[in-house]
Amino acid sequence: MGWRDQSFLSALKCRILVVGAGGIGCELLKNLVLTGFSDIEVIDLDTIEVSNLNRQFLFRREHVGKSKAATAAESVSAFAKDVKIVYHYDSIVSEKYSVDFFQQFTVVLNALDNRAARNHVNRMCHHANVPLVESGSSGYLGQVSVIIRGRTECYECIPQQAQKTYPGCTIRNTPSEHIHCTVWAKHLFNQLFGEDDAEDDVSPDLTDEEISEGKVTNGGASEHRKLNSGDEHSTNGVDHIEKSETQTEVEKKRESTRNWAASHSYDPQRLFQKFFNEDIKYLLSMENLWKERRKPTPLVWNDLPNEHAGSSRGEMHPDVWTVLTCRNEFQTSMKELAKRSANGSILTWDKDDDAAMHFVAACANMRAYIFNIPMRTLFDIKSMAGNIIPAIATTNAIVAGMIVVEALKIVRGQFDRVRDVFIMPKPNHQGKILVDQIRSKPNQSCIVCSDKRDITLRVNVNETSVRSLETKFLKGVLNMVAPDVLVSMSNMIIISSDEDEMDAEVGDKTLAAVGVVHGSFLECDDFLQQLNFRLLIFHSLSLKADEFEIASDSASADLSSGNTEEGKTKRKLDVAENECDVPTKRSHQSV
Repeated sequence: MGWRDQSFLSALKCRILVVGAGGIGCELLKNLVLTGFSDIEVIDLDTIEVSNLNRQFLFRREHVGKSKAATAAESVSAFAKDVKIVYHYDSIVSEKYSVDFFQQFTVVLNALDNRAARNHVNRMCHHANVPLVESGSSGYLGQVSVIIRGRTECYECIPQQAQKTYPGCTIRNTPSEHIHCTVWAKHLFNQLFGEDDAEDDVSPDLTDEEISEGKVTNGGASEHRKLNSGDEHSTNGVDHIEKSETQTEVEKKRESTRNWAASHSYDPQRLFQKFFNEDIKYLLSMENLWKERRKPTPLVWNDLPNEHAGSSRGEMHPDVWTVLTCRNEFQTSMKELAKRSANGSILTWDKDDDAAMHFVAACANMRAYIFNIPMRTLFDIKSMAGNIIPAIATTNAIVAGMIVVEALKIVRGQFDRVRDVFIMPKPNHQGKILVDQIRSKPNQSCIVCSDKRDITLRVNVNETSVRSLETKFLKGVLNMVAPDVLVSMSNMIIISSDEDEMDAEVGDKTLAAVGVVHGSFLECDDFLQQLNFRLLIFHSLSLKADEFEIASDSASADLSSGNTEEGKTKRKLDVAENECDVPTKRSHQSV
């Protein structure tokens, strides 16, 4: 079969779905059209940003702000008059894109940049029995993998790299890296303008194990109360903290950071004084923290340097903001964000929102300066806070080319020839930068591919709420979209995708309060993804609220012994969950 054979040309008339119209997606659409594919659909929820223009060549400056899917479809249509391209400016996880939708296509080509969407498309293609070509790039690394139900491992057959988390006491008390300051700054944004979440607290952490009784000196607690009592408080409304009170009790008394900021009309100078001066002075009173650490330096609004330490003649670094510049950016962005959040509007942080990004960058750098951590450029902070994977146009072009090569094998029925392709940063011992390997068989313990889908989950049923199980584990870790959960023993539905079926108060109850105990089976189902499995619950007193441990044991594990250590993957969903979600390492590269 050659390029000009009629059978080959007929194969190109099949329907193709491209998911993602970014760096790889643009190159992929161009390659598909020039190869001769004539019936293509593309879906992408993003809009075009200025930062995309250096590597996403279907877009021009006049396209900024427009739909990526719509613009890409229009641009590649100019390459071939007879091509049919349908675009969807939408999210692929929408309920309208059901299994029936996926079954319309001969092959699905992924050009995504996040794990949750990849997992979703992987599951939909599996249940629709449609081949999927997965791809990804990171700098000079790239990968293309073909996923065929029953023949090859799927995207979730390979263990995912656990989300990197940071202890809350490190974020709030003793940051040592800039990423700690960036996480803190994002939490501050959420505390001031987003949903109220105790896990995003930015105040000094009184439960830090390094702080033992009697170590807060020089009138630390009383001085902090004096500085911050009434409308000058750092504990946001708590004007007295007894020694016997726990951090949880204090948090219950405390006024939310958002309400406190609103009561001060989001005055930049007042908020600056609290977060970058008073809170730091309070940390300094905890002498035990600074026995082996360099002490932080509180900032003063009217006494900030406009040059970097060590710079000659006051010359500013061309990319890194000075502390004074950070203060000015903080002031400007604060005013803009305060206007948007008026009347209780909830803001969501977005790396492409200039005001939100500048706020986080300014706060992160000022906190870094306080704790003697080198300050970073706006781009560096955007990369950390927004999880931007360094993208190189050449790598994307190679990945897109290999996607089409593997897609051609699929549409021609050459399933035995499909390969994993890895793009290496330098030639291997054979002089190759493109290394291929035969696809592995499905992993029988995979939640998607396995016939027996049982997951053993360790959790503290007395501390963890039903809502936490839903949002942080089922949706956050397993990437389910609309889960339904039933307790097998009682047939009680504790989580429903139909909000009308559930009592709103159930979500706030602990698992134990709704009858979930050690040894309970939970029947979990996602109708959209056609995913179903059982959770076997192991109660563990050693775990805190919102901590989960996934064990690889089957559901037939010995309940009495609780021996699930072998092959266990621990996932702590604590204060910094999902802050800097690094790409999952899959074999030779990150995708």
